[in-house]
Amino acid sequence: MEKRVYEVWKGSNKFILGGRLIFGPDAKSLLVTILLIIVPVIIFCVFVARHLRHAFSPYNAGYAILAVAIVFTIYVLVLLFLTSARDPGIIPRNSHPPEEEFRYESSVSTEAGVRQTPSLQFPRTKEVIVNGNPVRVKYCDTCMLYRPPRCSHCSICNNCVERFDHHCPWVGQCIGLRNYRYFFMFVSSATLLCIYVFSLSAVYIKVLMGDHHGTVWKAMQESPPSVILMAYCFIALWFVGGLTGFHLYLIATNQTTYENFRFRADNRINVYNLGCPSNFLEVFGTTIKPSKNNFRAYVRDEAPRPTLPNTRGAEAEDLGGDPRSKVEDDLEIGEDLLKISQRRNIEEIDDDIRSRGGNGPARTTLDVDSILNSDHRSPTIRSETRHSSWGRRSGSWEIAANDVLANSKITESRSHITPKEAWR
Repeated sequence: MEKRVYEVWKGSNKFILGGRLIFGPDAKSLLVTILLIIVPVIIFCVFVARHLRHAFSPYNAGYAILAVAIVFTIYVLVLLFLTSARDPGIIPRNSHPPEEEFRYESSVSTEAGVRQTPSLQFPRTKEVIVNGNPVRVKYCDTCMLYRPPRCSHCSICNNCVERFDHHCPWVGQCIGLRNYRYFFMFVSSATLLCIYVFSLSAVYIKVLMGDHHGTVWKAMQESPPSVILMAYCFIALWFVGGLTGFHLYLIATNQTTYENFRFRADNRINVYNLGCPSNFLEVFGTTIKPSKNNFRAYVRDEAPRPTLPNTRGAEAEDLGGDPRSKVEDDLEIGEDLLKISQRRNIEEIDDDIRSRGGNGPARTTLDVDSILNSDHRSPTIRSETRHSSWGRRSGSWEIAANDVLANSKITESRSHITPKEAWR
């Protein structure tokens, strides 16, 4: 049976209604936030707004206080829902790294003449141009992609989120490109609701003082719920009010919470600042981009990955030899690589032979080709010419150990010199 995307989702998100709504892993905290909004409003409507229905003229004008409290609370809850139950801007992760970024690089050991296996290199960062300024973007190992500018990986939701601001535990969701507008509207509306409840609770205390011709203390004793609401709203204002002011500053300067702390620590220049009017227009005057994820779509079988180019095999074919993997090639020549401490050219071998025998034949290009095209190296090199002065048997002689090392060097270099070059 085919599965849908949300059923095999690799992030930490929670889905309801068949993948139509997406929440963060800490979505249970959303219930706490809802209670912190609804309970004070219910207390306000029952113990404060109900008694203010006839406190103003015209006689029934006080009903508007009750209606505004209910409607405004519903509005705040809708904004909370739009913030927490939608895709914040998750970038779909790749099933494998971007292969176009792979490259092979050969490294040489500090020991002379010892080669190391060419390693598969992968750049960890790239530079892109934003508003005419270079911006470095990082590679995400979890999502296997280069994060776009202003994107960051949320460790709680385990997703890369566009224009990542922060992960808010009060709404149980990441705040990013697609829900930042609703988040700010929720926080600012909650601030206004606190001010509304606090103000009208204070008005009710004032009304009680006038009705009973008493002091503030007697009025507070007459309506303890009003005192509790005023204290609660005063404390809440420090949080939601301060958060509203902070995000007003971030919007005016076109920053995110994450960037604000990072830029301030690194003393970086904000390349996204377009000026205060343009910054506000970018947040509130643009269309919210559609989600890049279709959580209800069926999972498609992954197309087979294209094989990476075998650079060693291609090199071997160009040289006319049998293509072999790098590992096998290194194992074959490894013994000779350990023995090589000095390198000599073919001409140096001939000079050494002449200096010892005096009449040794010079190497021909045919000898060079036979060495370059040979897959197996012999420990000795024989000549058909008799050299009695060396005290060797007739018909053969052996060269010194240094000549063997030089021969090893020639054989090793077969993967770098073509026969055509040797003829030259």
